[in-house]
Amino acid sequence: MKLNSTSSRALLLLACALLFSSTPGSAKEAANPSARASTMAATSLNAPQALQQALPVNPQLKLGKLPNGLTYYIQKNSKPEKKAELRLVVKAGSILEEEDQQGLAHLLEHMAFNGSLHFKKHELISYLQSIGVKFGADLNAYTSFDETVYILPIPTDQPGNLATGLQVLQDWAGGLSLNDADIDKERDIVLEELRRGKGAEDRMSKQLYPKLFNGSHYAKRLPIGTEAILKSFKPEAVKRFYHEWYRPDLMAVVVVGDVEPKQVEAMIGQYFGKLSNPAHARPRNYASIPARQDSEAMIITDAEASNNALFLRYPVQSFKEGKTLGQYRNKLVEDLAGLMLSLRLQELTEQATPPFVFANSGMNKLVRGHRSYTSYAVLGRQGSAPAIEALMQENQRARQFGFTAQELERAKKTMLRNVEQAYQEREKSESASFADEYIRNFLEQEAIPGIVNEYRYVTRFSKTISLDEVNQMARKLIPQQEPKLVVYMGSDKADAKIPTPEQLLAQVSQAEQSKVAARNEKTLAQNLVDTTPGPGRIVKESVNKKLGLTELTLSNGAKVILKPSDFKNDQILFSASRNGGQALFPEADIINARYASAVAAQMGVKDFSPGDLQKVLSGKAAQVQFSLGQNHDNGSGHAGSRDLETLLQLIHLQFTQPRKDAALFQGWVSKQQDQFKDVLSNPEAQLYQQQLKALYGEHPRAASIPDAAEFGKVDLARALAIQQQRFSSANGFTFIFVGSFEVAKIKPLLATWLASLPGNEVDTRMLDNGPHQVRGVVKQEVRAGSEAKAVATLTFGGDSGYSQIDITRFHAMIEVLNIKITDILREKLTLI
Repeated sequence: MKLNSTSSRALLLLACALLFSSTPGSAKEAANPSARASTMAATSLNAPQALQQALPVNPQLKLGKLPNGLTYYIQKNSKPEKKAELRLVVKAGSILEEEDQQGLAHLLEHMAFNGSLHFKKHELISYLQSIGVKFGADLNAYTSFDETVYILPIPTDQPGNLATGLQVLQDWAGGLSLNDADIDKERDIVLEELRRGKGAEDRMSKQLYPKLFNGSHYAKRLPIGTEAILKSFKPEAVKRFYHEWYRPDLMAVVVVGDVEPKQVEAMIGQYFGKLSNPAHARPRNYASIPARQDSEAMIITDAEASNNALFLRYPVQSFKEGKTLGQYRNKLVEDLAGLMLSLRLQELTEQATPPFVFANSGMNKLVRGHRSYTSYAVLGRQGSAPAIEALMQENQRARQFGFTAQELERAKKTMLRNVEQAYQEREKSESASFADEYIRNFLEQEAIPGIVNEYRYVTRFSKTISLDEVNQMARKLIPQQEPKLVVYMGSDKADAKIPTPEQLLAQVSQAEQSKVAARNEKTLAQNLVDTTPGPGRIVKESVNKKLGLTELTLSNGAKVILKPSDFKNDQILFSASRNGGQALFPEADIINARYASAVAAQMGVKDFSPGDLQKVLSGKAAQVQFSLGQNHDNGSGHAGSRDLETLLQLIHLQFTQPRKDAALFQGWVSKQQDQFKDVLSNPEAQLYQQQLKALYGEHPRAASIPDAAEFGKVDLARALAIQQQRFSSANGFTFIFVGSFEVAKIKPLLATWLASLPGNEVDTRMLDNGPHQVRGVVKQEVRAGSEAKAVATLTFGGDSGYSQIDITRFHAMIEVLNIKITDILREKLTLI
C-alpha cells in the first residue's frame, strides 16, 4: 500500500526549494468569543514580566495525558459538519531503525492495513469504504525520519462510527497482527515503491544527503530504506521495531471535529488506557547534526535532471520552538525580516536579464530541532555566478544596511491582514488544519495559543516592533563569512555552464568581497486608481429566491450573478466567462494567443509593475487574473470582504489600463526558456508529451509541454494586442461573485467599477476548430529513462451529449470502478 510515505523527491525538495517558508506556522486555530480575554497578566504585552510568561494553550482544546503517557488532543469543531479527523501520531520513524531494519518503519506503516486484533486482512479498508472513507484519498499515513502519522477521517452522522474509528487507532497502536506471510508479501510492495521512486532526483539526493546532514545519522536512514535490507530482512525485525517503539509514551491521539470532547476523552481512556510501555523501554533519543567547520562545494548532475539549481547552506544550528510570549514576539521580528528579504529577491527577477529564475533566502528548518540559514536559486542561462552574486549581495545588503521604514510598514500590513483573516474565520476553519497543528505541537512542541490569542499578540506587537529591532535581527540571522555547503544540482548537458567545485567556491568568495550599497526605495502612489470613473448603470435586476441569487444586467452588456454566502466570514470569490478564447484566432496567431495572458500578467497594470503592485496592495487581500482559454475568455480572483472595492479596481485596471514593459517581457521570455529547456530530459515528461501526440496527433492547438524555442516566437506587441482585443470590453461577460457580502452594498460598487467598463461589441462565437481525440485504437510505446520503471495508461474517448444526470452517473461509475480496481490490486494481486 502506497500511502504518501516520504519519497526521494519530497526529501530532495526539502533540501531545496520547499525549505523556504517564513510565515508563522500557527494561525488557524478556532476559538470562540468567550475566550477573547487574555489568559495572561493584565500588564502590557510588551512589559518585561509579560514577555517571560509561557504561551497559553488554545482554550478550545482539551489537552491531556493518560497514566501510561499517551497524549491526547480533543477539540470540537463543526467545519465540516458531521465529520471528525482522527490521527495516531508516533514519535518513531526511520531514524530509530537498526542496521537490519532500514526501511521497516515505513513497511510497518503499510502493515497497519494488513490485519489487526479487531479487523482481519482487508476488512478495515472495506468497512471504511462502506461509510464513505476513501482509500488513499482520506485514509492515509506517512513515515518520516522522526515520526509516523496515521490519518483517519470519520463521518460522525452514524452512531458507532467514532467508536470504531478509535478502535482502528487502538489496533494500529498496539494490536497489529504482523503475520509472517503478510510481511513477506508487503516487502514486494515496498520494493516496488522504492523502484518507482528511482530517477534523477533519487540518484542526486543520494549524493546530497551525506553532505546535507553533515555526517549525521539522518543521511543513513532515509525512510524508504535500502533495497538490500528490504529483500533480506526477517519478519522478526519488523515485530521488534513495533514492540520497541510503538508504545503509549511516544504516542498521541488527535480528535478534532463534530464531537463532544468529554465523551471522546472518556473513549480515549477506554481504548488506549490499557496500552502499556515495555518493562525496559529504550530511551527515545534524537539524532544531532554537527555544525559545518569548513566550506565545501558539490556538483551533482544527471542526464535526466530537468532544471538547474543552486543552494548555499550555512552551519546547522540546534533549535527549539518558542514557548514564551517574548519568543513569540522574536519570531514575528524574524518573519518580518524574512518577508522583506524574499520580496527583494523577487524584484530581481523583474529584469531583462534576471540573475535567476526564482530565489529565496532565510532561516529554515531541516529536521526536528535543527535549522540553518539557506539561500536557494533556480538558475537561468547565465549559470551559477550571477545567481551567487545576487543572493549574497542581497543578504549582505540587508545585513549591513537593513531595511527601510517603507518596507517594514508594508510587511507589517501584510502580516496583520493574514492573521486578521485567520481570526475572522476562526469558527469556520477546517478540522484537518487543527489536527495538523496539534501533530506539530506533539512532535516539535510548536506553540498552540489559538488564533484569538495570536490575533491579539500580532496586533499589539506589530505596533512596537521597530525598524532598528528588525535590522538587528537581520544582522543576527544572516551569516557573513561562515563555513558553508555550496551545491550545484542539475543537467549534465554541455550547455548548462556547469562549474567545478573550485569555481563554485571562488564565485562565493568573490561575492563575499563585493561591496554593496544601501537600497534606494522607489516612491509609489498610495492608491491603485487616480480618479473614480463615472458610474455605469444596472439596467435590470432579478432575484432567484430558490437559489438565493441576484442577477444583474449592466449598461455595458455585462451580466452579474451575486450569491451571498456565510461559508466564510472574510472571503469573496470572483469568476468571469464568455465565449471566445484562442479559437477565434487563426493558426498563424496560435503562439501569441496561447501566451497573451501570461505576457499581460507579467506587465502589471497602469504604471505599476507586478512588484510595485504587490507593494501597493500590502495589507489588502485581493487578487485577479484574466486568461484566454481555448474557447472562452476567463477571469478569476478573490478578496477579503473589506477589500472588495480593491478587487473591482483591479478588474477595472485590467480592462482599461494595461501596461507594456519590454524589459519585463524579455525577462519573462528568458525565464520561460530556462525553465523548459531541459524539461523533456525527464522520462515522465516525455511520456506525457507522447500521450498528447497519440491522442491529438500533431494538431497545432493541442496542449503540449512547450519547447523552449517556442517562447522566442512570442511577439510582445501582437500578444498584448490579442489580450486587449479580448479584454478591453466587458460586453458579453458574466461576472459571478460568491461570498461574504451584502447585495445592497455591493451594487453601487459594481455600477462604479464594472458597469463603467467599455461595452463595445465583441466576437462571442464558440468555434470548434479542434483538437479532437483520435478515433479507433492507438497504441503508443515510449521508451525513456535509465531506470527499470514502467507506466501504463488507458484512455477512452468519444462523443457524448451533455446532461447533469449523465455527469452524475458517470462520476458514480468512476467511484465504483476505482473501488473494484483497488480491491483487485490489494486482495488478488497484493500490489498496494
